[in-house]
Amino acid sequence: MLHRQRLAAVAAGILLTAGIGATIPADAATERPRATTQPATALVVNARWGGHSTFDRLVIDVRGPMRPVTVTPVGALHHDGSGERVPLAGKYFLEIRFSPAAAHNESGRSVYEGPRLLKIHLPMLKGVALTGDFEGVVTIGAAFDTKPAYKTFTLHSPERFVLDIAHPVGCRA
Repeated sequence: MLHRQRLAAVAAGILLTAGIGATIPADAATERPRATTQPATALVVNARWGGHSTFDRLVIDVRGPMRPVTVTPVGALHHDGSGERVPLAGKYFLEIRFSPAAAHNESGRSVYEGPRLLKIHLPMLKGVALTGDFEGVVTIGAAFDTKPAYKTFTLHSPERFVLDIAHPVGCRA
């Protein structure tokens, strides 16, 4: 009799466990809570600038993972895809390249709220342009009248790329 009671208790436990298991999705125990949905590709959403006493600063805001950014001195700025020259005044230019990145969402709608082409009146920084959002690469160009001495770094929470351009010795904004 004792054996039958134990057998019935084990069977009831198995049935109870199977019944509870049927109501919980199989992956629920291993699924991690999701904080916020970050895009897999970095989204370049804005560019802003400011003048300081010894340097000009260009800040590019990014939503999502910050990938390595390359800054390259170029002889002229060109629109990606078309190759047309960007009509931005200056003698020296820097091309800032984000890859992989986009300035549009999955629907193709632009998420970039910064300047498309803008003349700026700072001691060093003379213009900024969005030069490309093409095939997973976003490029932004910066224009200068004199050869820029610059440093770059990233800041987090929120993600942003920073380009600091030193003023010439003796220049005050």
